[in-house]
Amino acid sequence: MITLLIIADDFTGALDTGVQFAAAGAGVRVVTDIRYDYRKSQPGVRVLVMDAETRHLDGREAYEVVWNITKRAMACGVPFIYKKTDSALRGNIGSELTALLDASGQDSLPFIPAFPQMGRITREGVHYINNIPVKDSVFGRDPFEPVTCSFIPDIIHQQSNIQVEVMREEDDKRGMDRMETAREPNRGQQSKIVVYDAQSQESLITAASDLYRKGCLSIMAGCAGFASVLPKLLGLEGGESHVPEFISRFLVVCGSVNPITKSQLDYAQAHGFTRIRLTPRQKLDRGYWDSEEGQGTLRRWMLRCQIESRCILDSNDPDGTDETLEYARKKGISLEEVRTRIADAMGFVLGNMVERGLNSTLLITGGDTLMGFMNQIKVCEMEPVCEMAPGTVLSRFRISDHMYQAISKSGGFGSEDLLVQLADTILDKKERALC
Repeated sequence: MITLLIIADDFTGALDTGVQFAAAGAGVRVVTDIRYDYRKSQPGVRVLVMDAETRHLDGREAYEVVWNITKRAMACGVPFIYKKTDSALRGNIGSELTALLDASGQDSLPFIPAFPQMGRITREGVHYINNIPVKDSVFGRDPFEPVTCSFIPDIIHQQSNIQVEVMREEDDKRGMDRMETAREPNRGQQSKIVVYDAQSQESLITAASDLYRKGCLSIMAGCAGFASVLPKLLGLEGGESHVPEFISRFLVVCGSVNPITKSQLDYAQAHGFTRIRLTPRQKLDRGYWDSEEGQGTLRRWMLRCQIESRCILDSNDPDGTDETLEYARKKGISLEEVRTRIADAMGFVLGNMVERGLNSTLLITGGDTLMGFMNQIKVCEMEPVCEMAPGTVLSRFRISDHMYQAISKSGGFGSEDLLVQLADTILDKKERALC
């Protein structure tokens, strides 16, 4: 029986939230089928994470997807529903939170967007990344989905006219009392989203614990930070942890444009990684990989990745250039289509290599690239195993009768030397140091 449904808007976010429960010993599955039959879940699976792929939809479409998922889950008796949001508040925040609240019939939705352990905090309703207001951080400069506000009610009101309250840390007691009365239906008050400040892990735990004690967690929202304190509160603990085994070759496949990831790639290249950059044509021309030239490129890359112990396949242009966007303009390809085609190309290349027998430990960064890969290999379900570093998740999946492993990483997470550290540990066979 599914105890908790988590609705995520992209694949890496689904995994980095689901792994919080897997690490506690709960049975977890991440699926991409938004029409998944909850009643047919495997025995022992108590947490279902659904990648709804709403990050890049327009607000109305995202609302409808989340509303329908919530309605179906409630009809099947799922007692707890969690709307996973991006830790930097990208995506359709207002539409999706409003959809969850509307579909649930509840009067109030608690929203704790902070992830203090990763430098994401909320103070007086303003969201900060490493003490910088989010709109002024690297996420405000994202070429595909820039965050344009830092005050969370303003972010929500870009897509919804729902009432939003901010609960400051010093107002916790008074705020929790309001939550307790607000959750009781049919009192005539307007539905609302309550945003909770959290500047430390301790304040996050306190807010979540008080909400649970008041019975206010049937619906809730936040990123992996809030989710990390739920296994204990919801009784989703137990079971033995899995100790992974890794292949002594390491291939990083990058579709993220985040500057944090770019610096990790530069550092890795400077410390011995072989880096292969895709050309604009390889990323954007639909027929390239079916051509004789494209097939020859795949064979050469496959051989190189089998020979070299540390490789990178990178969709980013060299620093200081905009080759891909210039190529797209000449070809009349829109910015949104650029994003889609790059994800499809990266997914095709990696999927083709796996189908040809690639024998490497994989790390995929960027939710769109991970989804492109899963589509290519026709896999719609993954099992999170452990968190190898914050936001860096090892998962298992099945192709035919064989189990495979892949590491995923959200673009904005990790220290500059993360890839080098992972490679050193994996290639030195120190699995227990990771999980």
